[in-house]
Amino acid sequence: MRLGTWNVNSALSRLPRLLDWLDRRAPDIVCLQETKLSDEAFDEAFGAELAARGYAAAHYGQGRWNGVAVLSRVGLEDVVRGLDGEPRFPTPDSPPEARAISATCSGLRVTSVYVPNGRTPDDPHFRYKLDWLAALRDHVARHAPEVSVVAGDMNVAPTDDDVWDPVVFIGSTHVTPAERKALADLTQLGLRDVVRDRWPRARVFTYWDYRAGHFPKDLGMRIDLVLAGAQTAGRVAAAWVDREARKGKAPSDHAPVIVDLDTAPDGDIGPVVPPPSSPARLPHRP
Repeated sequence: MRLGTWNVNSALSRLPRLLDWLDRRAPDIVCLQETKLSDEAFDEAFGAELAARGYAAAHYGQGRWNGVAVLSRVGLEDVVRGLDGEPRFPTPDSPPEARAISATCSGLRVTSVYVPNGRTPDDPHFRYKLDWLAALRDHVARHAPEVSVVAGDMNVAPTDDDVWDPVVFIGSTHVTPAERKALADLTQLGLRDVVRDRWPRARVFTYWDYRAGHFPKDLGMRIDLVLAGAQTAGRVAAAWVDREARKGKAPSDHAPVIVDLDTAPDGDIGPVVPPPSSPARLPHRP
């Protein structure tokens, strides 16, 4: 069974590329972020196309800069939009932002997340980011973390190895001790960072700024993660970043992350498409 996560940075802008990616990579479960669509607009633009490909879809969006979705062709049940005890920004009375959606897919509790950016460490949005990550942890803790998959744009680089030059990021968000601790608190539920587990010494990024030269020079960050509970992490057969999707005309500034899972405990196994050969797949580590 194949799971993918992708911050598409506007689903409408990426519509042809997204549909082509679904056809080529054939993921069974997909987490999308930053769709920038309302639920109605997402269904209008994608409903028929997804149904034709065998996907059920759950979307949570407000037509602004956020928006998340879970697509599945292996079942989609118990959909929950938002988080338990979710903080609000800029005031406690503000409407919740569409940043998390959860569903059960073939025995996995899948949560697609678009973590707040934080802006700068001295901005009120930074406190909101930390509180949001704490709410995410509490939410996952209440919903079977051992079979959970939390996937998406975490807006946190877990270590200095996950940015192209740590010196450049001094004083910036995404790398502060507070953000990394909030992410570590989440993983302490027993969630594994499956890409880093698979490639412990590799230079691997998922995001490259649109500025000229950042992608070809590989000046990136690894902020799109797949965190899996113990039962799921033990089934990981492959985990890789689909750099091909970051190339070409009008790409997202993020690349998808793809994880292939072996046979489930009940003996069932979804369709598995072999990972691509180099250069789309990370090189084998020494």
